[in-house]
Amino acid sequence: MFRLKKAPVIMSEKQVNVAMVGLGFGAEFIPIYQAHPDAHVAAICQRTESKLNEVGAAVGIDTRFTRYEDVLARDDVDFVHINSPIRDHAWMSIEALKAGKHVMCTVPMATTIEDCEKVCQAAADSGLKYMMAETVVYSREFLFIKELYEKGELGKLQYMQASHPQDMDGWPKYWEQMIPMHYATHVVSPVLGLVDSLAEYVSCIGSGTVRDEIQEKSGNRFAVEACHIKIKDSEVGAHIWRFLYDTARQYRESFDVYGTKKSFEWSLTENGEHIMHTAEKPEAEIAAPVAVPDFAHLLPPEIRKFTQTIEDAKHLSFVQGGGHGGSHPHLVNEFVRAILDDRDPWPNAVQSANWTSVGICAHESALQGGQIVRLPVFTCRG
Repeated sequence: MFRLKKAPVIMSEKQVNVAMVGLGFGAEFIPIYQAHPDAHVAAICQRTESKLNEVGAAVGIDTRFTRYEDVLARDDVDFVHINSPIRDHAWMSIEALKAGKHVMCTVPMATTIEDCEKVCQAAADSGLKYMMAETVVYSREFLFIKELYEKGELGKLQYMQASHPQDMDGWPKYWEQMIPMHYATHVVSPVLGLVDSLAEYVSCIGSGTVRDEIQEKSGNRFAVEACHIKIKDSEVGAHIWRFLYDTARQYRESFDVYGTKKSFEWSLTENGEHIMHTAEKPEAEIAAPVAVPDFAHLLPPEIRKFTQTIEDAKHLSFVQGGGHGGSHPHLVNEFVRAILDDRDPWPNAVQSANWTSVGICAHESALQGGQIVRLPVFTCRG
């Protein structure tokens, strides 16, 4: 069990300073931080100087770095928001925590159990906050389902399933090295997050094959990996599946929930209608489209607009808001407030490790023909 040290006193009671590291997807968060009443963007960091200067000019930030170590040396940086390539997530998180910076890092935490444990240990040793910036559990769909569940409108929860098919052909080449289940947090997080629990063990089947060049680069032969999750201290089971290459299907991040009173099923296609099934109705009326409301009211007024796609003449170099179910401002607000309120963010380091390790253990299970693989003990003590 990790023993947490007392976190250092935050330099400001009202505002925290963030350094944004990685300015591809990461650039979308900068205007949200700039608008947040309790945050200030102290610096931005990007390896490619031309990209760094392009974004810096667009958002009006002059403190710019191409070297990560220079960011960590700054006394005016309270935390880093890491949006670097996946291979860099673990070591960048560890170095930041060692340097006295809180960490929010995009998914996944790491691609090995060993690195997940190192991140958790670094967080525990430092007493600092770590949060994996998982978008799905702050999407309007998840927040809607969670509200229904907590109000009892779903009845007794019976089953959950989630899918994330995505054809990565044409994406940056490093994705060809990725194992599908090593990038599974978008489907793991909602099934564990809804019941606010952890995975205990998994069983996963690999199906089909990918072409030779993908096998050689990733070390993975399976086209699709499908996993069942045993949730700790729960009677409810969950099923998730993933693929990255060589399977025909439109992109989809889905989350289906089945209860005794109501069940929610994600739309089959992008921009389609979500369906709510209601028990004890005539067969013709049991299923009906449902409109998912926005949850911007949970946010400070200054950043509520970012749950929707907006057009801002000052920031036309990148898209803002709307993506990932309007989750981006919720992620920003959760971590900023966790630091200022001196509480654990959701998910914290151990929860993030558990959600990440489900996919790592699932692939191990697939290689063993579906054998049960238990989650590492350090991830099951959240």
